[in-house]
Formats: sequence, C-alpha cells, structure tokens
Amino acid sequence: MAFNPPPQDPLPNAPPTALLDPPYSYVAYGGDTNCTLEICPVILSVYQYRPSVPANAVFIALFGISMVIHLVQAFLWKTWTFGILMAVGCLTEILGYAGRIILYNDPFSFNGFLIQIICITIAPVFYTAAIYITLAKIVNYLGPQYARFPSKFYYWVFIPCDIISLVLQALGGALSSTSSGDSGYAVDISLAGLSFQVFTLCVFIALSLEFAFRYRKSTQGTRNTTMPFKLFIFFMSFAIILILIRCAYRIDELSDGYNGGLIHDEGLFIGLEGVMIIVSAFFLNIGHPGIVKELGAVKASGGEEKEEA
Repeated sequence: MAFNPPPQDPLPNAPPTALLDPPYSYVAYGGDTNCTLEICPVILSVYQYRPSVPANAVFIALFGISMVIHLVQAFLWKTWTFGILMAVGCLTEILGYAGRIILYNDPFSFNGFLIQIICITIAPVFYTAAIYITLAKIVNYLGPQYARFPSKFYYWVFIPCDIISLVLQALGGALSSTSSGDSGYAVDISLAGLSFQVFTLCVFIALSLEFAFRYRKSTQGTRNTTMPFKLFIFFMSFAIILILIRCAYRIDELSDGYNGGLIHDEGLFIGLEGVMIIVSAFFLNIGHPGIVKELGAVKASGGEEKEEA
C-alpha cells in the first residue's frame, strides 16, 4: 500500500495528527504501522514518549538477578514450585522491559508494544500464584483448625482465579493487535483481568488476616513462632501489598484506554509498576519459604513431605 510523503514545507501551525489524515494517511499504531521517527513525531506513538533505556536496562538486570537467586534458592531448599513460578514471573518481566527498549529505538514498533504490554501486565500473576500455594502450607504448618476453609481451598480456588486473571490480561494485550485503543474492547478485557486480580488479592488478604487472628486468639501466645518464620511472613506480606498497589495503579492507568493521561507518564510507570514489582520480587527472595525449615516439610495439601514437588 502506497503512502504519500509528508509535505516538504508543512504548515507551521498544523497539528502532528495531520500526518494521520489524508492526503498523507500515515499509520502510527497497529500491524500496518509505517510511522518512523524520521517522519512522525513521537507524540503520535501510543505512549507519546521514548522509554528510558537506562531505567529499563536496570529493571532487566535486577529481574535477572532476582530470577537467578530464586532458582538457586529452589535448588538449595527444594522449593521447586515456588521457585519456578517466581523465575517465570521474572523472565516475563525481562521480556517486557526488553520490549520497552525496542520502543525506545522505534516508538511506533507494534511488536515492541505488544511484547511489553502483554509481558509486563501478566508477570505478577506468577508471583501471586506462588504466594497462594505458600499460604496453604502456612495453614497446615500453624494448624488447619484455625482456618475457615481446608488448606486445599487456597490453591483450588485462588490458583484458578489467578489463571483467569492471566488469560484475561494476556487476551486483552493480544487483542490490542486489532484495536487502536479507541474502541476499548481490548483495554476493557485487560481491565477485567486486572480488576479480577485485585478482587482475588483482597479476598486472599482478608482470609489470611482472619486466619492469623483466629490462630493468635486460640493460641494466646502459648506457641511461639521462630524468627525465620516471622521474617518470612513480614516480607511476604509487604510483597503482597506492593503487588496490590501496582494492580490498582494499572487499573487507573488503563481506565481511559490508550489515550488516558497516566499511560503517558513514564515516571509513574517506573515508580508504581517497575519499582513495586522488582521490590516485591526481592522481598520474596528475602522472605523465601525455604528459610523456614519446618515449613519445607509441610505439603500444601496437608501432611509432611521430604521435598516440595
């Protein structure tokens, strides 16, 4: 398909969007994108800025470090399920931030946009899945009699909810390939996935707090937990809060589609997306379930085991 070149001497007061209209008809978004920085100003791109290479490179390095640590911890403590889920989450983040570096080189790259919007959006789902499975082990370790539901409930309910969130967010990102963001359906699907993730996290937090209250009330300080266990709970709790803050930000960011104000603010993205998730990843390195030896001998479904599957 042939496109007319931009005028050699454009009108000084013409808006940048004039390049998207006849007779020029350049395309700034989608599979047929033909805008480049030589032709179109960056303000015509989805984000209206070129992502910071230093910031994205730092995130790639940090997620790589956290991923390696999680894999080493999984090997040392045989926490394979937790470790693999966390490593997959970190790897997905790395791919997402690599996509943002592609957008620096070409803000109109549709492949770069899809890579980062899908990967960065869905990555924390793997972290929450690791946390949900761990709670089931905590319940069996401290006493299933203090929980409102059997320990199996926590992964038979929350893991499918996590999968639903993952599918909706990935589908919304994939459907961006056929939507400019104006029609809204691709963004709405992503929002539904993020909103469902927040709802699931809130229910999870409520049940966790109730379990902690019932345990403390029943034992009345007669059973002391170890310092490693307290450290584990402290850092895992803060990781959950950081993930929740990040999800709330992404919902607000996408609430106006790809034309909203927040999606064009890279500083907020770095602070409320990148920083929140990388800190939570390292918190889950520090507050790793493997530091609690007694917890390692407990199955998520109840009973004891020598190694985690």
